[in-house]
Amino acid sequence: MPADLVLLSARLLDPATGAFLPETALAAADGKITALGDDREIRALAGPATTVLDLKGAVVTPGLTDGHLHPVHGAELTHGLDLSGCTDLPAVRDALAREAAALAPGAWLHGWGLDPNVFGGRPVEAAALAPVLDGIPALLQLFDAHSMLASPRALELAGVDGPRTFDQASEIVCDAAGRPTGLLLEDAACELVERAAPQPTRTERRDRLAAALRAMAAAGLTGGHAMDANGDSLAFYAELDAAGELPLRLRVAPWCQPGTGADGVRALIDQQGTGGRLWRTAGVKLFMDGTIDNGTAWLERPDCHGESTHAFWPDPDAYTRIIGQLHAAGVPTATHAIGDAAVRHVLDAVEKARATGTTGVRHRVEHIETVPDDTLRRFAELDVVASMQPTHCCDFTRADHTDNWSRRLGEERAARAWRCRDLVDSGATVVLGSDWPIAPYPPLGVMAGARHRRPTRDLTLPPHGPEQALTALEALRGMTVHAARAAGEEDRAGRLAPGHRADLTALGGDPLTTPATDLPELPVLLTVLDGRPTHRDARL
Repeated sequence: MPADLVLLSARLLDPATGAFLPETALAAADGKITALGDDREIRALAGPATTVLDLKGAVVTPGLTDGHLHPVHGAELTHGLDLSGCTDLPAVRDALAREAAALAPGAWLHGWGLDPNVFGGRPVEAAALAPVLDGIPALLQLFDAHSMLASPRALELAGVDGPRTFDQASEIVCDAAGRPTGLLLEDAACELVERAAPQPTRTERRDRLAAALRAMAAAGLTGGHAMDANGDSLAFYAELDAAGELPLRLRVAPWCQPGTGADGVRALIDQQGTGGRLWRTAGVKLFMDGTIDNGTAWLERPDCHGESTHAFWPDPDAYTRIIGQLHAAGVPTATHAIGDAAVRHVLDAVEKARATGTTGVRHRVEHIETVPDDTLRRFAELDVVASMQPTHCCDFTRADHTDNWSRRLGEERAARAWRCRDLVDSGATVVLGSDWPIAPYPPLGVMAGARHRRPTRDLTLPPHGPEQALTALEALRGMTVHAARAAGEEDRAGRLAPGHRADLTALGGDPLTTPATDLPELPVLLTVLDGRPTHRDARL
């Protein structure tokens, strides 16, 4: 049958070898690559309804996949005041004052991307933003999305006037007199105040998601590993898919929280494989700790404030038992583990699960911000995927270790930041992602950060841990072949080969020879999902 899509005059880049294929053209039908060849051969496969595009020498790679993102949460969170560009308290106060001046009486102020480094040596608390927020209900999400600042008025409206006890490692931070400081740590605490704020309509939320996904496709993404299935997420994906408006292929991992019983685990197992043409539920997401910046990571030794000493699961052995149950059922898991103790516990749990004899289940660890030498080799030994977000190191830490993350850890552990190079050298499969909305989603920026490890707002500053940088080819593999392997899809994704998915990204230059600092500006000329263009530059 005739091809649905024909691409001509292309340079086809194989990320497995780093070489260009000898062919210059590609045909696709029914969502798969059907043929590679020269322009004459492939043009002959076109029919009257075929989309034929002359790429004029553009470089085509397998579709770029973000290994860790939160589409629905991100679309909701990034609707408000963007504070990510503020580098000190005066800048934050100025931005909040301008936003507050435009608010209707009684309206809530929402902000996101607040960097704790702006507070310098003072506590992260709402008092630092007075009097700008006096009388205004405000919720300011910190960049890690594991904590937020609530203004006094927001706390009042939510009825939060002191500490609370939660089933997970969450906290309403209070002063010595038991009064909330405004800092809320982890989801359970944040949700107490979030529920008091006006909520967007379902239609508004769906439209924001659709717009965010279209922007991702325009940035070159064809897929993403979505690390939550909260609220209406799955319903939104189903609706967009059915309407032909889902521009990314999504692999969705619902959460398993502390306190999940046998029925909850069984429901997660039964949910596996459900979905549509372009999305499916695959795997389960768990948390072993929080974040280093807010003192909720799980470290083998306390941080400089005596914090980050506990697991997210009050009983870590319960986590280990659930990993064993999911493994036995053939369900892959992805565990948020940032601190060294958290990463070690996840690997121990996977090793125990594998010892039962069940094979063919590939687990993942997400983030892995600091680990000692003896942990590195275990990823390859246990076939555990290392899911890394290098732009977190670029934008939220500093080469001289004067940032909040590094100060909390101290020199020894801060020197083990985001060990991408060491993990690759130890034989681990390293998949790259953004963790959007924590960091920007454009994949060229993610790959660039893995290579240069410099602050993206000022690339003249020195890199943090340049010895941990990846090569251009390793970075490309992290969003193509390794992303496919992390999903257990290496037999049908991540390569330019007949029978593989026709998920493609076409760039205006070679990502392997473009300098890392210039890579984010490389034009994305065409994005193809399932054989259908989802973004097409006017130059084509």
